Amino acid sequence: MNFSIECEEEVDGRWIAEVPQLPGVLCYGKTADEAMAKAEVLALRAMAERLEQNELRPVAISISLPLAA
Repeated sequence: MNFSIECEEEVDGRWIAEVPQLPGVLCYGKTADEAMAKAEVLALRAMAERLEQNELRPVAISISLPLAA
């Protein structure tokens, strides 16, 4: 499974990062790096939870981050 993290700055200055392939994986941070790190952790937790609940079979995963501007 391949996942991507999308990140953008909100009007209030916070950064929001999400993994579109995993509903509910959405995190805020003070910086883009913080938001993306939190989203990566949450994505891994969501996958682990699905495996523990037998909702998903084990698969190789890849998480890609946006390139720095």
